[in-house]
Amino acid sequence: MKAKYLNPFTDFGFKKIFGEEASKPQLIDFLNSLLPERDQIVELTFKNNEQLGFTPYDRKAIYDIYCENQNGEKFIVELQKAKQNYFRERTIYYSTFPIREQAEKGIWNYNLKAVYCIGVLDFTFDDYESEPEKSEVVHTINLKNQHGKVFYDKLTYIYLEMPNFRKEESQLYTRLDKWLYFIKNLEDFQNIPELFKDEVFTHAFQIAELAKMDREDWERYEYSLKVFRDNKATYDYAVETAHEEGLLKGIQEGMEKGIQEGLREGQRNIARQAKMMGLDIASIQKLTGLSEEEITNL
Repeated sequence: MKAKYLNPFTDFGFKKIFGEEASKPQLIDFLNSLLPERDQIVELTFKNNEQLGFTPYDRKAIYDIYCENQNGEKFIVELQKAKQNYFRERTIYYSTFPIREQAEKGIWNYNLKAVYCIGVLDFTFDDYESEPEKSEVVHTINLKNQHGKVFYDKLTYIYLEMPNFRKEESQLYTRLDKWLYFIKNLEDFQNIPELFKDEVFTHAFQIAELAKMDREDWERYEYSLKVFRDNKATYDYAVETAHEEGLLKGIQEGMEKGIQEGLREGQRNIARQAKMMGLDIASIQKLTGLSEEEITNL
């Protein structure tokens, strides 16, 4: 059956639903479903998602979505489609940019605004296999001391493990439940379910409807969908091969060694195609995860 709505796990799809000015109500509603009542967002302003270091030699960061609420608090929202080496380290590195940009010249008291890093993950963390958290969807992390008491409450990481979300329509009790169900099943919907008939979700469905896209957006989506499918096929092949060869010790270890090179070659092929299509280096970096130097030398 032909899809009626876009795939939100593509870069284009995720940004179309949450990362454009017209989709700001959806982003606010989604973020508020993750935040406690006292921290609810009233207004958001999108900020430049390309963050530069202090010198030309510093590495830069490119976010999926970067925004600021009415109190000056910063939100980084990232979609991560496949496991990546040092993913957690990357998100921590990303969080340093909105912290550093708050520095003021001259006399300053170091009173920082809160920073939230939110990752929508199309995979699960391996290190929860023997822990109670292994089936949890939402992981909220703060800086704590040795007694488990929060030491600093203005830096929060929230990871959503989408494969762990298995609720059916009749089990959706919270706003977050509805958003997770929407994200996970959007591409399979042919009609808008009754529980999504409020204004925010109705607008989200309208934005996501493929038939309403203009030619330029359609071409961008088709390319983003191809990248998503290529990466997924590469990853699925790596998983299947690992099982066939009895490498049940862990997919991640195999990918970090031999399989990882295959993924990198796939990323390089995608980058070559993107260069031929005239995409700029920053966009290719976002699509492939390759460095600027690697892309330039292709």
